[in-house]
Amino acid sequence: MPRRFPIRAKLTVGALAPLFVAFFICSLTGLYIIDAKITSQAQEKVRTDLNSAREAYRNELRHIDEPLELTAGNPFAAMSIASGNRSAISSLLTPLLHKKRLDILTAVDREGRVLFRAHNPARFGDKLAGAYFIDQALKGKTVAGTTVLSPGQLAAENDELTAQARIDVVTTPHSRPRQSSVERSGMVMIAAAPVLDSAGRIIGALYGAELLNNNNDLVDKIKDTVYEGVKFKGQDVGTATVFLGDTRIATNVHASDGKRAIGTQLSEEVYNKVILENKKWVGRAFVVNDWYLTAYEPIVDLRGEVIGSLYVGMLEKQYSVLKNNVNSILAVVLFISSLIGLAVSGVIGTRLADPIKELEQLTRRVARGERDLHINVRSADELGDLAGEFNQMTHALAQRESEITMLNRSLEQKVLKRTAQLEEKNALLLEAQADLAKAEKLADLGIIAAGVAHEINNPLAVIRGNIEFLEMCLPPDHANREEVGIISEQVERIAKIVGNLLVFARQKTLHQEQVAIHDLLDGILGQIGHQVPMDAVTVVREYTPDLATIRGDGDQLRQVFTNLILNAVQAMGNKGVLTLKTTGLSPLGGCEVAISDTGPGIRPEHLKKIFTPFFTTKDAGSGLGLSISYGIIKDHGGDIKVSSVEGEGTTFRVTIP
Repeated sequence: MPRRFPIRAKLTVGALAPLFVAFFICSLTGLYIIDAKITSQAQEKVRTDLNSAREAYRNELRHIDEPLELTAGNPFAAMSIASGNRSAISSLLTPLLHKKRLDILTAVDREGRVLFRAHNPARFGDKLAGAYFIDQALKGKTVAGTTVLSPGQLAAENDELTAQARIDVVTTPHSRPRQSSVERSGMVMIAAAPVLDSAGRIIGALYGAELLNNNNDLVDKIKDTVYEGVKFKGQDVGTATVFLGDTRIATNVHASDGKRAIGTQLSEEVYNKVILENKKWVGRAFVVNDWYLTAYEPIVDLRGEVIGSLYVGMLEKQYSVLKNNVNSILAVVLFISSLIGLAVSGVIGTRLADPIKELEQLTRRVARGERDLHINVRSADELGDLAGEFNQMTHALAQRESEITMLNRSLEQKVLKRTAQLEEKNALLLEAQADLAKAEKLADLGIIAAGVAHEINNPLAVIRGNIEFLEMCLPPDHANREEVGIISEQVERIAKIVGNLLVFARQKTLHQEQVAIHDLLDGILGQIGHQVPMDAVTVVREYTPDLATIRGDGDQLRQVFTNLILNAVQAMGNKGVLTLKTTGLSPLGGCEVAISDTGPGIRPEHLKKIFTPFFTTKDAGSGLGLSISYGIIKDHGGDIKVSSVEGEGTTFRVTIP
């Protein structure tokens, strides 16, 4: 006889096996998602931090550019440079030098010859016309940006700058080979502005600069602004660096000896991407002596050539600790959940096994001939269903009769429901047939309209030609000249009517042109008073400034907006507030025009039919105005929508690409 296993044990094992599998899969999935999510969010933060660092860099450049440009525009500066008065120039530049703490501040004449160096007054008279920023300033352009000055240029401005610019290059792992072990050139943030006399002639220029080599004020400001001095186990979480080529010239990244890692090199992989290819680098990188989540951005000079890079990074260690803590918490939660699941499965297995034993005993009594036995249903599951079926077995006949009665009632309800659905479908079919008849009528009317328009066009062309000939023959002061002009205007009116018929028949092509929407709407408002009284109507214009023109058929668009404005005024009973609002659609161009009134509004059941041909709520009207307008806007590739609140008014929104 095979070994017997209690159902309680089988239920417990059956419940726990998928639970443990699910726990294992969820654990692996959760760990992967948490790791990827934390890393992704941290790297995205570094990308955002780079934007903040770039803005701080630009702000520092503006601190040089704005006061320099203001000083260059000072009439006293023009007089001092024009006269070559070095004392006057000194009194002008020295306060600016001390206030802005510039490393370079120099004035040159119109030939590019140095008049005064604030940091080196004894050296003047040399010509700097070959420098790009000087050439641009002497052409009348104010320039500001970053550039590299040679050791000789630095020495000419200030002897101390050559010592500040000197950096001993430290070879680091993964860096590219370098011929020189010393960097003597200086990266400067520089601005140059022309000086004009009272007649607007260029008489000289001013330029000022701040040396970035061994100047950590900017990178420390970026770190304090972006990362707010946050530390992890005594180590700065965030760092910033300015590179000249592949060399750190200003940084708050610290080397293993605790000093700033100035002179260390950029890895060759990042150098190729940022410096050679002029692209951003965002990713995980080993910086000096630790792993960081980094972002690099090229720094270009005034000519647009890459001369260095701006770096920000966050210590990866803090996120690794965070991921480990989260993983540990998840493992503990899963372990405790498994223990709880084991206990709960044992209790549930016992409760499931007891009804089965009771059912087994009652089944044996039925086999011995007993009837009308009843078992209590204690659960809403398969065991409860089995117990319920057992109870129903003793009342089979009554249950069947009850089921037959319920089936008959259900059948009657279904018949009534299907009948109602059929009646609804019939009503929809009748409505569709009516719409189809209207559509056929519209198509026939369109064909007739097109035929009439073509037939009128031929004699109309003859009349127009004769009128033009008659105007040419009559002298300007002829007595009948005015009548001939009236005939010409009426002929043009007939031509526009024929054009409207062609628009309705969809046989008129679009005459594409640049249309100024604001001028078009103002023109309609100026002429609409000839059709309806506008004395009691308040017109509100909410135009978007500098709205670009759109490309479309001006006459057809005029017809659309005239129809909408006329409908709005008539809906208000020629009194109320008419609002015209325009909005630009960026970045694809185009515009949206909203025409709102304060009339009684449109009923909800009419909104779906508002653009249907021949549908109108007016006592007089063909019901084709909105249908034609809808077709014109669709031909332009746009859309027209309507929203209305009864008692408050209606708004039509026309979108034109």
